[in-house]
Amino acid sequence: MPDTTQMLRALPPMLSGEQLKQELADLPAYTGEIREKDPAARLLGLSDLYRVYVPSRMSAEIYSKLYLAMIRSLQKKGTKLAVEQRNENAKGAHGQEYRGILGGSDSFTVIGTSGIGKSSAISRAISLIAGNRILEVQEPYTRVVPCITAQCPFDSSVKGMLLEILRKIDEALDSRYYETALRSRATTDMLIGSVSQAALNHIGLLVVDEIQNVVNSRSGKSLIGALTQLINNSGISICMVGTPECMPFFESAMQLARRSLGLQYGPMGYDEGFRELCETLFRYQYVKEKAEITPAILEWLYEHSGGILSVVVSLLHDAQEIAILTGREVLDLETLRQAYQQRMGLMHDYIRPAQGRQTSRKKKEENTLEMAGAAEKPGEEVPAHSLEQMADRARREGLDVVRLFREQIPIEEVAV
Repeated sequence: MPDTTQMLRALPPMLSGEQLKQELADLPAYTGEIREKDPAARLLGLSDLYRVYVPSRMSAEIYSKLYLAMIRSLQKKGTKLAVEQRNENAKGAHGQEYRGILGGSDSFTVIGTSGIGKSSAISRAISLIAGNRILEVQEPYTRVVPCITAQCPFDSSVKGMLLEILRKIDEALDSRYYETALRSRATTDMLIGSVSQAALNHIGLLVVDEIQNVVNSRSGKSLIGALTQLINNSGISICMVGTPECMPFFESAMQLARRSLGLQYGPMGYDEGFRELCETLFRYQYVKEKAEITPAILEWLYEHSGGILSVVVSLLHDAQEIAILTGREVLDLETLRQAYQQRMGLMHDYIRPAQGRQTSRKKKEENTLEMAGAAEKPGEEVPAHSLEQMADRARREGLDVVRLFREQIPIEEVAV
């Protein structure tokens, strides 16, 4: 059996805190001199905006989850159970009956709204954990890829998923598992045995992206079942990444729910993290006139992006592109509005600035506190409450809403 301590020593130490944040960040080099160059050079440089990565709490959590899952998987490869499992998998690859010995529920999910940066966070974490290194053990000689990322087939084909895993192994190790599987015309059951053997020998952590494809496919549950069998027969950890639309699918049965425990994320809140992100992105200006980010711009960006990171980046990129092409040469609210209207039309149904804005709710809360404070000061007139606030108060306190309205605004009753 391989000495897993050699593999574990080859991995970089686990990071945390400020050091982790610095290592995860990706800030392309930028100097203000580029604003003096011709429009073509500035438009080309503007694409660097898409490379900017500012770590968040989500980034740190995903890094920790992936690192620990990979360690658990590597530790299993040096056990006696792993030797027994290799013998069982060899039977399965030849069409004989075999069983899972390693077992374990080493699967988890990373589920979040589209565009919030899940894939980027996973990519940054994997590059920090493993980079392009291959872990090697001399006695017996074994090579292990710390992490492999595969995409769930659009039709949730079990065979397609298994072949994709073999292809990714071949891509990393220059092996011939994929070609051999195609040539042998193996059945799905035999293929699961072959993939389990290859995963046990050569994979630390498997990341399956776009797992929401299982929702609208008749083969969805079969694919999750195949991944479960792969966990039991190989002992590797599997991370499934998708959007919230897959949640009802996993919640529909106990055996699916067990396999979907993990991390869940929504859009960013209007908080310090969002402000830090926008301030960092705002430094990358390629228009001639340098502008400073203001509270009004911050609020506008949040309301017109819904807290979705990719939308914020697209707005700042397209606003500068429009400013350069039209000769306006400034990044301000006017160019941002043009970018939203001209370039983000398909997103308007998903981002409604006038409804449910978090920034607007905060303002309402502040106004309510101000009115409460004013009521405590004798001799000062209390501002009239909005109809919505009065209706909420009547419902909450069991008051007569008409009488409450009459106290604040003139009401004339008409007989019908």
